[in-house]
Amino acid sequence: MQKTITLSTHAHEILVDITSEVLSIVKESGVKNGLVNVYAQGATAAIMIQENWDDSVQTDVVHLLQKLIPHGVWLHDRQDGNGDSHLKAGIVGPSETIPLINGELGLSTWQNIFFCEFDGPRSNRKVVVTVMEMK
Repeated sequence: MQKTITLSTHAHEILVDITSEVLSIVKESGVKNGLVNVYAQGATAAIMIQENWDDSVQTDVVHLLQKLIPHGVWLHDRQDGNGDSHLKAGIVGPSETIPLINGELGLSTWQNIFFCEFDGPRSNRKVVVTVMEMK
C-alpha cells in the first residue's frame, strides 16, 4: 500500500512530527508485520527519526545543522539562495524505513518520525508512505 501525506510548514527550518499520520496509514493497510518506508519528496526536505519527548532536541538538530552548514556561502546560492537547504536535506537523507511489528511501528518509546523542512515555509510538502508486508 502506498499513500501520500500532504503538509504545510510554518518556518524556514523546522522538524514536524508526522508519526501519527504514518501510523494511520499503517493501520489502514492492515499489515501486521513488514516495513514502512517514509520518503520526503523535494530536494530541500528530509525524514529523520528523533527524540519525541523534549522539543528542545528538534530545535538542537536545526541549530546544529545551521552551524555546520551556514546560509549564503554555497555556489548554488547564486541561483536561488538555498544552497544550505539542499546540503542539509542531503546529509539527513530523504527517507527512513521502520519495521512493523504486530501492526505497530517498531520505534522505541522516545522515537518519532519527523519531516525536516529546510526551505520553508511551504504550503504543499509531500511525504510518500509505502507499507510492505513480510511474507
